[in-house]
Amino acid sequence: MTAFRKPQIALTSKAAPFVIRAERAADVAVRESLLDACFGENRHGRTCQRLRDGRAPAAGLALSAVREGQLVGTVRLWHVSAGGRPALVLGPLAVDPACRELGIGAALMHQALAAARARGHEAIILLGDAPYYARFGFSGEKTGALALPGPFERDRLLAIEFQAGALDGAEGMIVPTGAPLSKRRVLRALHAHAA
Repeated sequence: MTAFRKPQIALTSKAAPFVIRAERAADVAVRESLLDACFGENRHGRTCQRLRDGRAPAAGLALSAVREGQLVGTVRLWHVSAGGRPALVLGPLAVDPACRELGIGAALMHQALAAARARGHEAIILLGDAPYYARFGFSGEKTGALALPGPFERDRLLAIEFQAGALDGAEGMIVPTGAPLSKRRVLRALHAHAA
């Protein structure tokens, strides 16, 4: 009779676990560097950035992924009016290129969606790749009559509803409605990014 042996599994640094937690003030400078690395330093001129400039993320909806003590992923959600309907805009979602095969982006998405739903938000909109975001329930079904304050590709404007009908009849411009950042917080973020 042959005894079965348990295979030995060597854990490599690539298999190191990560945690998702609320974003901290200490994350801001590293977050900005990560976003520059993922999207380029010209990311501030992108259309969706106009919905975030000078605004604070929605309460409890700024998340960081941390692996081995380092910030390796980020996502934030922001209050907007989608043609008169309250909603959130998700973005940017970014993961350190060295960690992209670890499921961090998907984990950030699942956590962000669960947190938004738990806080009673009814809909989330984003600008992104439909094949990637479809697995989380996003589609262009409710965004056809919505516009962004700048150029965008129509097939990349996606939404998910947590409350059926939350975006029914939504048409017109998506505009920011979130709380403005305090002057002190803006200066602190700029200083941290410059350091």
